Amino acid sequence: MKTLDFSLIFPDEQSCIEHFRNVREQQGITCKKCSSKEHNWKEDYQWWECTSCRHRTSLKAGTVMERSKLPFLYWFKTMHMMTCRKTGISALAMQEELGHKRYEPIWHMMHKLRSVMGKRDSSYKMDGTFEMDEGFFEQAISDHVERARLEEEGPKRGRGSEEKAKVLVMVGSEPVENHDPKKHDKKRRCGYLKMKVITDLKAETIEKEVQEKVDKNAIVETDDSTSYTNLKKLLKEHIVHNAPKKEISKALPWVHTAISNAKRKLVGTFYMVSDKYIQYYLDEFCYMFNRRYFKEKPFNRLLIAAATLVSDFNTGDLAPCK
Repeated sequence: MKTLDFSLIFPDEQSCIEHFRNVREQQGITCKKCSSKEHNWKEDYQWWECTSCRHRTSLKAGTVMERSKLPFLYWFKTMHMMTCRKTGISALAMQEELGHKRYEPIWHMMHKLRSVMGKRDSSYKMDGTFEMDEGFFEQAISDHVERARLEEEGPKRGRGSEEKAKVLVMVGSEPVENHDPKKHDKKRRCGYLKMKVITDLKAETIEKEVQEKVDKNAIVETDDSTSYTNLKKLLKEHIVHNAPKKEISKALPWVHTAISNAKRKLVGTFYMVSDKYIQYYLDEFCYMFNRRYFKEKPFNRLLIAAATLVSDFNTGDLAPCK
């Protein structure tokens, strides 16, 4: 949706409230007390009343906006900005766009939206043929003790580095029929993308993620890392590419493209993200990547997710990052 169109459709708070109410009613209201789906809307109080037990459900209850004091217009504008820009938008830039005095509420709001993006995508499993590899993303260490230790001892290098988040990346990669190299067509078609921060690169850690996120009838393509040794027991087929490090990107083109693009977005838009919250930024990247052909639909899809899912985002010690 273009910015001008958005401004015409949602010019004020009331227009956002009415649209959000319609979205919620289309998805269905369920009473928390008796599970009834029959409700009456009370215009004067801006809530639904259950016809069976008279339990009241507010507009924000059971949604990503639950307990939020920010206006609906803030939420709508933020969802629009997060879905209309390929590069994304930082909380600081969003704060300036909204003209809000405080940074923290905007940062919280955006992370709640990222959390429902992750929830929505977590309901889908990888199937068909897909590529898998690990990515290593720069991150800011939030723990003071750990940061002091790294400054004193110096960080490890390579795959075991504590300064880089270890991310398991899976992306659909199906061969293209009638491939024509003269037209610069890709040999493979890119599909669904998943990125998951993992604690280590041990085989059992990766196997657990594969069991949770991949259909057992899928076919996986990887490099010859020992971490993938037992994947053939978990999936229909495991294709191993024994290629030099510099050549492996040709054998697994889409997974390396996804990692490269994600790194570029995180560094370019957010500069340096905390190790506590890097998964949320990756969830946002995957959500938008998986809807790259939806044109103007991502805003509507995110609005439905926001209306039907409750955020599980928990800041713990508040340490917002831009």
